Amino acid sequence: MATQFVSGSPQTFLLPDFLTTCPYPLRLNPYLDDILHDSDKWLVEVCGFSEDSLERSKAAKSALLSATYYPDADAPRLRVCADWLALLFNVDDWFDEYDLGDARALWQTCLDVFRDPNLRTEKRSVLMVKSFFDRFRQTAGPGCTERFIHGFYLFFAASEREVERRSKGYIADLESYIAYRRDTSACKPCYAMIEYAAGIDLPDEVVSHPAIMAMEEAANDMISWSNDIYSYNKEQARGDIHNLVMILMYEQGLDLQGAVDAAGAYWEAALQRFEDNFTILPTWGSPVDQNVAIYVQGLRDMVIGSLHWSFDAERYFGKQGQQIKKDRIVRLLPMKSLL
Repeated sequence: MATQFVSGSPQTFLLPDFLTTCPYPLRLNPYLDDILHDSDKWLVEVCGFSEDSLERSKAAKSALLSATYYPDADAPRLRVCADWLALLFNVDDWFDEYDLGDARALWQTCLDVFRDPNLRTEKRSVLMVKSFFDRFRQTAGPGCTERFIHGFYLFFAASEREVERRSKGYIADLESYIAYRRDTSACKPCYAMIEYAAGIDLPDEVVSHPAIMAMEEAANDMISWSNDIYSYNKEQARGDIHNLVMILMYEQGLDLQGAVDAAGAYWEAALQRFEDNFTILPTWGSPVDQNVAIYVQGLRDMVIGSLHWSFDAERYFGKQGQQIKKDRIVRLLPMKSLL
């Protein structure tokens, strides 16, 4: 039976004011303009993008996001980071389109690329992964490389499960959704790219410390919950049920604005967890402490960067992003049955 997450007939909803609440300053990499042309050229010449595909990629502004995520990277590393996010957006879109068999095939082939640098292929999706990863591995530290691969593995595994859930019309409970959303967010491989962009390789005793892990999880939640709120309109219009706002409406019986506000409260709680754990970070001595400071700053850059990028790109709000950024009012698109 079709399920409608509808209470009344809302025409608009109001976004939480994350940009005011978030205490982190937005920083932008000064090399953004220097790498834009080469990144677009890569999408066409190496990845085989058509003109339409390139225009869609430009609208997503993955290079801009990379410049806010990794504002201190030098130009060559920023270029790799920009290509990584262009790749990630395309993989995310492919998962929206693929059936379970296609998703599993893509996942396995990408993992093969990570483990076999000599792998040969003519498939566009795999060429993108291989071209990016061949450059990444040249200067990434061994710990950073393994964390990237593991994070990408978790992203693929969770995304595959989401494809399966979508095919069966399965609605996750809130606890399950929160757990797997922390993997479908793809924050974990992006965290490894913080290390790559800075040319650091954190020791195991740092990355396994409970306070660091709690800060990573909190940053992940802030990025995920703001993304779920910002993408809600687009996702409900196409019938996608895998979104915190929708889960809250379904499980807690909230109307749309009530669910958006509740999701906003989840974001604020994550911000508090992040800062609480920052205050209890231990010291590891020099130079580890300096690298930890770089990493923590990178987590903060990702949080604030994702907020601004969501309005500056056209992925969620189309051409209306700047107006919505000012007044926070989203006009609801016609709603579809979600099962």
